Amino acid sequence: MATVAQQHALQQLTAKVEDEDRFDYDAQAIRALQVQALDERFQDRVGRIKLLRHRAEEAGITEITSLDDMVPLLFPHTAYKSYPESFLFEQKWDRLTKWLGTVSPYPIEGVDLEGITDIDDWIARLEAKGYFISCSSGTTGKSAMLIASQADMDWSKKDTVQVFAWGSGVKPEANRKMIGCAPVATVPKNKTIAEAQRAAFAHPDWPRFNYPVPPITVGSLTGMVVMRKRIADGTATPDELAAFEKTSAERQKVLDDAIGITADEIIANRDKLLMVSGMWSGLYAVAKAVREKGYSAKDFNPDNCIYVGGGLKRAQLPADYQQFVHETFNIPADRHFQNYSMQELNSGMPKCREGGRYHLPPWIVPFLLDKSGDKRLPEDGHGVVEGRAAFFDLSLDGRWGGVITGDRITIDYGPCACGHTGPSIQDNIARYADLEGDDKIGCAGTIDAYVRGVS
Repeated sequence: MATVAQQHALQQLTAKVEDEDRFDYDAQAIRALQVQALDERFQDRVGRIKLLRHRAEEAGITEITSLDDMVPLLFPHTAYKSYPESFLFEQKWDRLTKWLGTVSPYPIEGVDLEGITDIDDWIARLEAKGYFISCSSGTTGKSAMLIASQADMDWSKKDTVQVFAWGSGVKPEANRKMIGCAPVATVPKNKTIAEAQRAAFAHPDWPRFNYPVPPITVGSLTGMVVMRKRIADGTATPDELAAFEKTSAERQKVLDDAIGITADEIIANRDKLLMVSGMWSGLYAVAKAVREKGYSAKDFNPDNCIYVGGGLKRAQLPADYQQFVHETFNIPADRHFQNYSMQELNSGMPKCREGGRYHLPPWIVPFLLDKSGDKRLPEDGHGVVEGRAAFFDLSLDGRWGGVITGDRITIDYGPCACGHTGPSIQDNIARYADLEGDDKIGCAGTIDAYVRGVS
């Protein structure tokens, strides 16, 4: 049974979300409080999340007394893709909703499942009842379906503004023209983050410019995946193939045209304070178009800022792509923002300007595991340690906060050049799938077997 002190551990850690000094702490000194908070969350959720209860019973864990106790209870990132594919492709919305109940701490009730037209409609029905589903892109396979609560949406609003302001030095003074240089998936979390950033940083008289492509929905991505699978296994009809090729060509033209349209928008607003956002591939393409139209740094405000989301995503760019983008839009070095996070987490780890490391807030508990994800590497909160990244995000309310990622990271427990004392992640993050061509997490198979057993 948790003590009064333990019951307040989680609140003590998450209460720092708006503190200026939230990245200043001793990892070793705070570890006991983090373990208390992990146990508090475990005791509250073990009887409410079916998948967690199964894992705890299988491992014989009844309480969390150390970080090692939590390792068997961390879900592989593939857990949120463990629904049978047929539920989605054959539109078995009742079965997919039942599967969602295995990873949710709250009963999924009152959702009208009659007459659902597609997955986008299913997600909208759930959202109307307070169940927010954010999905990964799933462009090469199944989407991860991550359920969140209203509390998670409220947290994301606060966290996104705080991490950007901290990492970029840009104050939330609602004085910028926001220009998107990449298509964005229209899922609840992305929409919530966009709304919060607009309210904090965008000038009320300057509407945000969204990359001029049709909205990316989970339904459109799923349809593409289904069609690719049918083409691969030879079941697609000639008419379907022709329609797919026509749609693909039309989408490619829209994407090509969007680069020039966005470049023109940036040039037309060059006198304003800009906040440019996107992934490197899109940012580089737009910057190149701006240069080709005869504009460069001299034409833009010297206090413009940039929000870069994600890595290269296998894009092939010149070695100086970052410098090229910065110099095109006149982005000073201390107005560049990057954030390490993922859909499975609710919080960000912003990159500092001086040391170039990604800083961990105290409510994100890091675990460095061996390559298989089965064991925690020996570390005591000192020095530099490399391994498979796993995290427990204590801010998460609508699902279990522990996840094993596909990333190899290096945590540095020493002080950063920026002066902050908390643990940070070096800027050498790599995906095991990219390093070795395949990525297997030891516990993923048992997760999948359990889900199929209860479906």
